[in-house]
Amino acid sequence: MGKNNLPQNNGDVPEVVHIPVTGTIDLHMFHPSDVKELLFEYLKECMKKGIPEVTIIHGKGTGMLRERVHRLLSSWDFVAGFHLGGHGSGNWGITVVTLKKP
Repeated sequence: MGKNNLPQNNGDVPEVVHIPVTGTIDLHMFHPSDVKELLFEYLKECMKKGIPEVTIIHGKGTGMLRERVHRLLSSWDFVAGFHLGGHGSGNWGITVVTLKKP
């Protein structure tokens, strides 16, 4: 138990993070190994809520996260298409995804 008798997360138990499903997800705060499951679940929730277009913020950096996101999107049959953000809307630091209708 930690301070105030609350359990501490010592790395053995994954921390639960609740992400509002708004059609935009920022991957900066997540470990790359968590991206596959996180993104899959997020996009599925967007479909359930009737959100047809999703903005994924992966940042510019070295491009590794962007490439991983694009590989994942290419492999999922519920993704109709995707493209990088345009000038003034994130450029190559975001990817805009169009989901197929359920």
